[in-house]
Amino acid sequence: MYDLAILWDWIAFSVRWLHVITAMAWIGASFYFIALDLMLKPAEHMPEGASGEEWEVHGGGFYHTTKYMVAPAQMPEHLTWHKWQSYATWLSGAALLMIVYWVGGELYLLDPTKADLSLWQGILISGGSLTIGWLLYDAMCKSKLSEQPTLLMLLLFVILVVMSWGYNQIFTGRAALLHLGAFTATIMTANVFFQIMPNQRIVVADLKAGRTPDAKYGKIAKVRSTHNNYLTLPVVFLMLSNHYPLAFGTEYAWIIASLIFLTGVTIRHYFNTMHKTGKGPHWTWAVTVLLMLLIAWLSTVRTGDTWQEAEARALTPYEQRFASVPSFDAAYDTVIGSCSMCHAREPVWGNMQWAPKGVYLETRSDVARHASAIYLQAGVSHAMPPPNAVQMDADARSTLVTWVREVRNGE
Repeated sequence: MYDLAILWDWIAFSVRWLHVITAMAWIGASFYFIALDLMLKPAEHMPEGASGEEWEVHGGGFYHTTKYMVAPAQMPEHLTWHKWQSYATWLSGAALLMIVYWVGGELYLLDPTKADLSLWQGILISGGSLTIGWLLYDAMCKSKLSEQPTLLMLLLFVILVVMSWGYNQIFTGRAALLHLGAFTATIMTANVFFQIMPNQRIVVADLKAGRTPDAKYGKIAKVRSTHNNYLTLPVVFLMLSNHYPLAFGTEYAWIIASLIFLTGVTIRHYFNTMHKTGKGPHWTWAVTVLLMLLIAWLSTVRTGDTWQEAEARALTPYEQRFASVPSFDAAYDTVIGSCSMCHAREPVWGNMQWAPKGVYLETRSDVARHASAIYLQAGVSHAMPPPNAVQMDADARSTLVTWVREVRNGE
């Protein structure tokens, strides 16, 4: 039965929920420790090897935190490691990418107007490309560029811009921005897995063996953590972008994504400076606002195929499956009558400028391509269309359900 689609959608929802929860835990811990590190101040009577301390109040109590620049004189009895937030975020994100963009690749991943790729080719590019950033970035960090942190970050930005452009040449706009976020998140998690944690384990092993740990391992971990701190906010934007066609529904989406990385730098620079000195540089907010205004302007540049071009394009094999059954004509008429006023290349409902989530439901190709989403959103549930826009009766919804189930039952 095609109602397995309902189970699959709930699986996707559950994995997304897990991904959001673990991401909040990772981002929260990362931001807290960066802020704490910057707020630490030298004080009298600190233990030997301590470089700073901080008093904080929260939850009805006071916390006294002391940082040892390299390590304490001996191994503490209880040591909490902060790593699983990062691992769980990446693993759940990878699972969600596979569910949405690999299993649903014919709809969400591939754009036949950009590149003539088979689904398996798109999946290979999707998965394989995520490792490129880490390999290049890690090589740069281990080279002499590590002595020039500003140049290193500029080169990383260049890599991100190139990948943003590259993804937009082959994937849908939605998939391109999401993959750039996954590309960056892979660098961040690899920092934790391949650099930060191994270096911390070396320090712990030295403590257990009674050796004095080398300070270089802590410095390496600190640099990688700082890089992660500046990359976090752009990744969050890119992960949210699939809900906003203004971000991905233009040929300039790759520039929008690139500019977002600059806003991440300006915003984090303000807060990091404020945590360290008590006062942040306000010019960073002016720069951020200007960047966002530029992004908003770029998002209004309307691109993509016209209705006539879309109507003339041949149906793909995937679309043909849903357009070739007898019930399709009735379902198509239902969608055109209830959905196309909003889900159009030039919406006519209200003051809407873009189709919701960039989904077009005008041509036979459009409707056939989005069969699964139509089934879930307007067939078995009443999520669409909004009741204040169109009142879709039970017979109309039944028509959509019958159409999609006829296709699936015949396979």
